[in-house]
Amino acid sequence: MNLGLAGSVALVVGGARGIGRAIAAAFAEEGCRVGVWDVSPDVHTTATELGSTGWQVDVTDNAAVRGAATETWAKLGAVDHIVFAVGIGSGKFGFPFWQLDPADWARVLQVNLVGAASVAHAFAPKFAERKRGTMLFLASVAGQIGSQTDPPYSASKAGLINFAQCAAKDLAPFGVRVNCLCPGMIKTPLNRSVWQAWADRQPPETRTEYEAWAAEKIAKIVPLNRWQTPEDIAAMAVFLASDRAANVTGQTINVDGGYVMHW
Repeated sequence: MNLGLAGSVALVVGGARGIGRAIAAAFAEEGCRVGVWDVSPDVHTTATELGSTGWQVDVTDNAAVRGAATETWAKLGAVDHIVFAVGIGSGKFGFPFWQLDPADWARVLQVNLVGAASVAHAFAPKFAERKRGTMLFLASVAGQIGSQTDPPYSASKAGLINFAQCAAKDLAPFGVRVNCLCPGMIKTPLNRSVWQAWADRQPPETRTEYEAWAAEKIAKIVPLNRWQTPEDIAAMAVFLASDRAANVTGQTINVDGGYVMHW
């Protein structure tokens, strides 16, 4: 895209696979020095493939996050852009919500929301000191519409949207921008796990395969009537990091084929 990002440093948290990997690749294509964090050991393979640097980091371990932040800064130089692309679900079909157990909530909130806050805490002071930088949190359309499919996931992403707004207000006086990006229907392991949790509760005669289930859902809820792709999300992520989005902060931006519309 030639967005003027060449030479800057971008860190993608949750960048080993899926949407996060596509975002890391997009920053690399823009000429950025890229760091990739992920809890999966696959992060090292991804980093090698992208010509970037990888760290295996669990975002629920605050000490590990702070240590990795120090190492990333030392290895790549001052970090300019952070994308938090981490997300897990409960692994259960949560409709109605009391089908779940309260114990199903803690891990999802710890990873999706507290993990994001931990990463932000590790970098915000230096961003404020340098008076530059961007943070982008991958939330979800589920965080805006109260999706009943997986209430812990939906609630965590709603909380993430709110936290991003708080962070945007705090960091705006320092020229640091913070936004949320919400994917729609994308073929990811998390999306497939939603189908699996639903399918496991259906009698054999009414169960449908993943592709048929997804096609029916897309036809019902996505006005453009097609999947979104990791590359769609990555294109918006690098745009939001660029100076072309210099007046965009505290916003929740959907790349969802029109799924969520506000009047």
